[in-house]
Amino acid sequence: MTRTTGPLMAAAAMAGAAWLSLAPAAADDNAERLARLDPEQRAFAEDVQAFIDSMDAKYFGRASAINGGEQSEETRDFDTEYSLHKVRVARGPVIAKIGRMESRGKKASPGRGEGELVWSRFYSIDVHPATPLVGMLHATIVVQFYADGSVGTGGWLDVMPGTRIEEDIARWGKVVDDHFTAAGKDPALYRELVCKGTEETISEFRRKPSCAGVSFYGPPVFRDDPRASYDFISGLYDKFVGTYLDIVEDRQDDPFTAEDVAAQDAMRRQWLIDQLFSDPFASAIVPFEVWSMANVAPVVKF
Repeated sequence: MTRTTGPLMAAAAMAGAAWLSLAPAAADDNAERLARLDPEQRAFAEDVQAFIDSMDAKYFGRASAINGGEQSEETRDFDTEYSLHKVRVARGPVIAKIGRMESRGKKASPGRGEGELVWSRFYSIDVHPATPLVGMLHATIVVQFYADGSVGTGGWLDVMPGTRIEEDIARWGKVVDDHFTAAGKDPALYRELVCKGTEETISEFRRKPSCAGVSFYGPPVFRDDPRASYDFISGLYDKFVGTYLDIVEDRQDDPFTAEDVAAQDAMRRQWLIDQLFSDPFASAIVPFEVWSMANVAPVVKF
């Protein structure tokens, strides 16, 4: 039984879900939640967690290598009414900031699914390179299991450029196109979604993606097979993030101009505005302390 990740609730008028207070850290009830799933879904959920753990090891390790080992790290857990958020951040000279948010759902968030939530994961990687020639990466994947047996999948993969280097954008686009073609699928709808957002997105304040990527916050890729949809999204996730970091390595020593720096500053400022006023998940569900640690640029200029 497939559950489509539905429209997100409208953005709060002002920053940061003030009505959500951060509670003291609570014990993780993962084992108890897994035990409530049937054997097939339990194996599915365990695969999701294994994927998250592997992405953490792979891409924080890759960032450390790109940074020449000169990397500081910080981790922090935030327990809220809806999720336990596990945030990890690393900073260095080339990858100025890479942030991860792993949200372990406790109950369905308003506008993000209906019914009794049994087990879920939202996982994001955000990267801010030092060079202004490569934009910020925002990569997410979400899987939700409900008591009625339904499963929801979703995700978002794209880059917010400052200076647009069309050669690089074409490389990201080709990764997406090749992945869809190999599965006999068309990326057009999912590209439209990544460009325009959901019905609840406030366009005036929205981020400006390259539109080479895709959003899976819409109809499932495989409508009657959530496992196949997840496998498709997770496979593209790994390819897209890997290609992005290849480009960061390729561009890290390229010369840039004051105009490139100004474009990076404008993009980073727009991302923060998006999170405050446009993205309904960030602005109304996840507390400011959580998402700002995970995904906001190391420096934002106004």
